[in-house]
Amino acid sequence: MNREELISKWLDNNLNDQEFKAFKNLEDYDDLVKLNNSLQGFKADNYNTSTELEHVLSSIKTKKQTSTHWFKPLMRVAAILAVCFSLYYFATSLDTKITTEYAQKTTIKLPDASSVSLNAKSYLAFNKKDWKHEREVELHGEAFFKVAKGSSFKVKTASGTVTVYGTQFNVKQRDNYFEVICYEGLVGVTHNAIETKLKPGDSFLIIDGKTIAKEKENRIMPSWLNNASTFRSLPYKTVIAEFERQYNVNITLIGIDSTQLFTGSFAHDNIDLALKSITLPLHATYSKSNNTITLKGE
Repeated sequence: MNREELISKWLDNNLNDQEFKAFKNLEDYDDLVKLNNSLQGFKADNYNTSTELEHVLSSIKTKKQTSTHWFKPLMRVAAILAVCFSLYYFATSLDTKITTEYAQKTTIKLPDASSVSLNAKSYLAFNKKDWKHEREVELHGEAFFKVAKGSSFKVKTASGTVTVYGTQFNVKQRDNYFEVICYEGLVGVTHNAIETKLKPGDSFLIIDGKTIAKEKENRIMPSWLNNASTFRSLPYKTVIAEFERQYNVNITLIGIDSTQLFTGSFAHDNIDLALKSITLPLHATYSKSNNTITLKGE
C-alpha cells in the first residue's frame, strides 16, 4: 500500500494493525499526527488548500530571507498540509455506492435499518458518515424502499426528488422515464419545483416530458421484486428496454411501432416464455442469435 493510501485510511480511522505499523514507519509520521491534531477545528469544505499553500509560498518569497534553511521545512509542512486537507475531505465525503448489472438485483440495508431493493442496471449512493444528520440517497435506475421511522428521507434522481412521509414506495428513473408509486404512508414527489403528494396506490409518471395519468395501484409491492415486469398501457419501447436490462440482450424491432401502448408482463427467469409474452399480443415473431434478438411485426 502506498503512502497516500495509508494516510487516507488513517484519516478515516480505517487502518488494520499491519497497516498502522506501516503508517508509523513513515518518515513524516510525527508531522502528520501533529498536523491532524491541529486541524481538528477546521471545516474541510470551507478550506481552500490551493489558496492557502499559494499564500504560504508567496509569504516566503516576499520576505527574501538571506538564509534558506527554513525554506525546505516550510515547503514540506505546506505540502503535508495540502495533502492532509485534500485526503481528509475526500475520505470523509466519499459516498457508499452500490451498482447492479444486467440481470442482477440486490437488497441493501441502510445505516438506520431501512432497506432498498435495487432492480437490474441501477445505481444507489449515500453518505454513511452523515446518515444520522441527513438521510439522503442518489438513485439512477429503479429501487423499492422500505424506510424506517425517523427524520426526513430523500431520494434524489435526475428527474426529481422524492421526499418520504411514509415507509414503502418504488422509484424508477430511466431515460425519459420517471415514475414513483406509493405503497404505504405518504410520499412527496418534487418535479420542476412542484411537489405532488402521493397516498397508497397513487402514482406519479412522466414519459418523454409528459405527465401520464395512471389507474390506482392495487398491488402491495412492485412486480419486479417477484421476478416479473408488469406494464399497463405503456409505450412498447419501455417494455423492450426493461427486457434488455433483465436478460442482458440487444433487441432489434422490424415492422413494429415502438410507441404503441402495451399491457402485459414477462418473467425474469425464462427468456423464451418472456419473449412469447411480449410478442404474441402484437402477433409478432422473434429470432435469436447469440445476444441479439430480432422482433418482427406482421
